[in-house]
Amino acid sequence: MGVYEELTARGLIAQVTNEEEIRKLVNSGKARFYIGFDCTADSLTAGHFMALCLMKRLQMAGNTPIALIGGGTTMIGDPSGRTDMRKMLTREDINHNAECFRRQMERFIDFSDGKALMVNNADWLLDLNYVELLREVGTHFSVNNMLRAECYKNRMERGLSFFEFNYMIMQSYDFYYLFQHYDCNMQFGGDDQWSNMLGGTELIRRKLGKDAHAMTITLLTDSNGNKMGKTAGNAVWLDPNKTSPYDFYQYWRNVGDADVMKCLRMLTFLPLEQIDEMSSWEGSDLNRAKEILAWELTALVHGEEEADKAQQQARALFGGGASDGGDAPVVEVGAEELNDDGITLPALLVLAGLCKSRSDARTNIQQGGVSIDGEAEKNPARMITEDELRKGFLLRRGKKAYKRVTLK
Repeated sequence: MGVYEELTARGLIAQVTNEEEIRKLVNSGKARFYIGFDCTADSLTAGHFMALCLMKRLQMAGNTPIALIGGGTTMIGDPSGRTDMRKMLTREDINHNAECFRRQMERFIDFSDGKALMVNNADWLLDLNYVELLREVGTHFSVNNMLRAECYKNRMERGLSFFEFNYMIMQSYDFYYLFQHYDCNMQFGGDDQWSNMLGGTELIRRKLGKDAHAMTITLLTDSNGNKMGKTAGNAVWLDPNKTSPYDFYQYWRNVGDADVMKCLRMLTFLPLEQIDEMSSWEGSDLNRAKEILAWELTALVHGEEEADKAQQQARALFGGGASDGGDAPVVEVGAEELNDDGITLPALLVLAGLCKSRSDARTNIQQGGVSIDGEAEKNPARMITEDELRKGFLLRRGKKAYKRVTLK
């Protein structure tokens, strides 16, 4: 099985512009492809994880990834799938985020000896003269076609600014520039990016002629991974300081039953034959498949040692091996969080990250979903004293969310 056939078997491919040519390039290791990452935060998320795994998978087959850091396009912000305009970031914030992205990508992709490239579209987009850009590429874009594009669909009812309307042209120009200066012959992205990406392919064809072979592939997910159900999202970060290895492990351990095999195929490097054998697993065996998924992905992002540690913590807490929760993630409460009587239980649940708000916490408490050292606590007015914090205790919300609480 060639690597392109494997991508298809893993359920990764959504749409392509020239399947035969793409198959030939990918299988022969001659694809020089790019994937873009706009720097909207200081960490990549689980939603970027599929793209990183794809780059790694194709690189292992001899192809050359180009990681495009969107230092320029982030100045505008992609309107795809949005109902409102993205927050405008400063250049300083964007540069900081770009550097964070660079360090994280280097853990996944081998950039040594030209095996992969990392470029920043700020290097060409921010120096463009607006009138010259309009003369060079503006005539190749139909406003009628742009207005019908899927990427703008959610914005048309509430209003799409001309500022954001330019994003498609900027993204298309990226492929045009990379094709000319980096011999980039292929682009990958989420299927919500299809119209944007076709713009780049069409621009190359119009500007450089029909013999300019530029190809587009979209993955069977949007760029945030949301179409995989509860399998990716912006709240799960690859930075261990934002999402701990344990919480990352638990996130994947708790995916829905219907998504387990999909995630194993799309995101892990386990052989398809092994995954196919798991597809008939049920009950406790299905939970074992979730453990395998969680361990594999945690090892990819944080290393095998952290994956082992996270798995041991989870088994200890949920398998009855450590009823005191000694290996639970720890939250320290500072003196500034206390009043004369201590801290309310709802406030502590929010501080520990176990509830989104105090009202959410009170609801969980009243419904019997909160326990302290294994004892259910149904009084939302319960005060946690400084002495209790000094001794420390295990605070749980539901069966799978918990923290060991201590005084700082």
